[in-house]
Amino acid sequence: MAETAYKIQYRDEFIAGFEQNQSLLRSHVTTESMISGNQATFLVADSDNAEPVTRGVNGLIQARGDNLTQPIATLVEWHDLVRKTKFNIFASQGNQRAIMQKTSMGVINRKMDQDVITELSTATLYAGTTAVTASLNLAMRAKTILGNGAVPWDSNICALVTPAFEAYLMGVPEFSNSRYVGKMPMDGADLAWRDRPTEFFWLGMMWTVHPRLPGSAGVGAAGTDERCFFFHKNAIGHAYNSDGLEAVVGYDEEQNYSYARTSIFMGSKLLQNSGVVQVRHDGSAFNATA
Repeated sequence: MAETAYKIQYRDEFIAGFEQNQSLLRSHVTTESMISGNQATFLVADSDNAEPVTRGVNGLIQARGDNLTQPIATLVEWHDLVRKTKFNIFASQGNQRAIMQKTSMGVINRKMDQDVITELSTATLYAGTTAVTASLNLAMRAKTILGNGAVPWDSNICALVTPAFEAYLMGVPEFSNSRYVGKMPMDGADLAWRDRPTEFFWLGMMWTVHPRLPGSAGVGAAGTDERCFFFHKNAIGHAYNSDGLEAVVGYDEEQNYSYARTSIFMGSKLLQNSGVVQVRHDGSAFNATA
């Protein structure tokens, strides 16, 4: 006869798996909402570094035209569809319908960022030819390249870095000292449980830590050649359908299954090459070991 009868209890509320569920970049780019169409044409206008002229000998002032370019962002439809039978929902642990909706939203939000990152990766200005570890000098070099390109320092600059880049900055006194940092790295640490971007203000830039930049450990790479980006908001355009993100949850009576679908039509485009600097970073020292 058995002396024990162990009971197994399953927690009804599900625990979210670790993955990026929000778009971290949409607020840092120039967005355009579209009612219809598959292309959004942005207009970049400047004087092409024109210089003033004096009145000519004929008494007339020489006229000039403006430099106008029209980059085009082509929209593509993106969807994520999750489907589960009624029996699977009935027999499974946790709120399966809520899980479907949450994971589907996360898939599309990650795609938004990837769309922007793909365009950032087409920029041709680099702060160095080889990957090095983050330092004050490296940050200042990227900042100087933007300044030399006449990029305005108007609080619309984003420094998009990997977790390893941030880790090195934590050892820079000018970064960790409140005398230099407007929005401290640990501000709101008590709210860290919230699913929100990790951002702080330093050197006149909003620093955003992103786990899915090219070459980073977050995308399964070795981290020896991570790509970080310093860019102005007006350097990248992002267009999307005016309805925005569509999240639908439904049930099919005929086939007896539930589904969650998230959809968006969107496209991004590099608008001004001089407004983006790529930084090659070696973050391999902070990668996990088996």
